[in-house]
Amino acid sequence: MVSLSLIGAFIPTAFFVSITPGMCMTLALTLGMTIGLRRTLWMMAGELVGVGIVVVASALGVATVMLQYPAVFAVFKYVGGAYLAWLGIQMWRSRGRMALSAEVEGAKTATAGSLITQGFVTAIANPKGWAFMISLLPPFISLQHAIAPQLSVLVAIILVTELICMTLYATGGRSLRRFLEKSGNVRVLNRVAGTLMIGVGVWLASS
Repeated sequence: MVSLSLIGAFIPTAFFVSITPGMCMTLALTLGMTIGLRRTLWMMAGELVGVGIVVVASALGVATVMLQYPAVFAVFKYVGGAYLAWLGIQMWRSRGRMALSAEVEGAKTATAGSLITQGFVTAIANPKGWAFMISLLPPFISLQHAIAPQLSVLVAIILVTELICMTLYATGGRSLRRFLEKSGNVRVLNRVAGTLMIGVGVWLASS
């Protein structure tokens, strides 16, 4: 059984947390601009897996140990941040795998696997995400009810709200892409998207 009152209070809380601009939402916006909503779904899939792991591990207390040993995150987040920043630089220079520049013939699009990896790394390598989940989840878990059903419901709510919010951000990016393409400013689009991607990479590495 689950506490319906706690679940009812958790839904708007989770939505507010998800809709707030962060690394994952910025990444969704950026990819929505560069590769469109449909292909951005691959990144979303990786992000949702990462968030699911963070939520479950946080609820089980694993994150407490991990936060005491930040070296566990160091290599993962630095490599991930550097990779995202590198992609951003390539976009800015209109030569990247995700660049939309019409000047670069045969530019390759990102593979599904690389998009999934981007989403997963961004979600799971963010210490602030772990810390936030540790502080967010306890007030919404009742010790008077079985933990497993409650955790299942909380995870489902978080994943659904994350998916909805990332879809909104990616859709906004796609709309901006169309606007810039119509005005002939494809180079501007690449540079805006590249700057955002660099920002996400730096944000991830410095968090």
